Amino acid sequence: MTATIHVVDDDEAMRHSLAFLLKSLGHPVESHDSAEAFLRHWRPGLAGCLVLDVRMPGMSGLELQRHLENRGNTLSIVFLSGHGDIPMVVRAMRAGALQFLEKPCNDQVLLDAVAEGLRQSLDAAAEWQQTIDIQTRLEQLTPRELAVMQLVSEGKPNKVIAHELDISIKTVEVHRAHVMEKMDAGSVAELTRLLLESKGKP
Repeated sequence: MTATIHVVDDDEAMRHSLAFLLKSLGHPVESHDSAEAFLRHWRPGLAGCLVLDVRMPGMSGLELQRHLENRGNTLSIVFLSGHGDIPMVVRAMRAGALQFLEKPCNDQVLLDAVAEGLRQSLDAAAEWQQTIDIQTRLEQLTPRELAVMQLVSEGKPNKVIAHELDISIKTVEVHRAHVMEKMDAGSVAELTRLLLESKGKP
């Protein structure tokens, strides 16, 4: 999985300066002159770090952060601002920002923050992809197989499942085998883990 650093700032000189510095981390760097321009390239599950100016024409950095929230964003966010104030910093950090730095900031402090953001984002993106993969497997199950899977994960034996679903034990066994195969689960414990992870939607 490739992690990319995204610089979003309406100041062209600042974008170029930041991009030059951040390339030293060895990751691809992409520059965007507005939040709207960045969103044209963004998609859920991306790995990387967003180095984001707070005050920009159009959508602000804080508005972009709110827009990405609960939309499958796995990018870490490091805010940069020449006009930061305490309420602004508090809002950004409470919404999940990794760091809030004032311009001009120390180069090494920024590099350290972005490096940490990249590490966190790679983990988050991997978890997001895993959840998506599990949900894709679940979508292959029929409604009856989903019902059997739920009861199996609750530790109920085939006889009890057959009674609750008003089907034969043989039919339960067939559905159970299909569930294990489609979910690529080698045991009931693994099947239960997959079901629990599927509920932690990205």
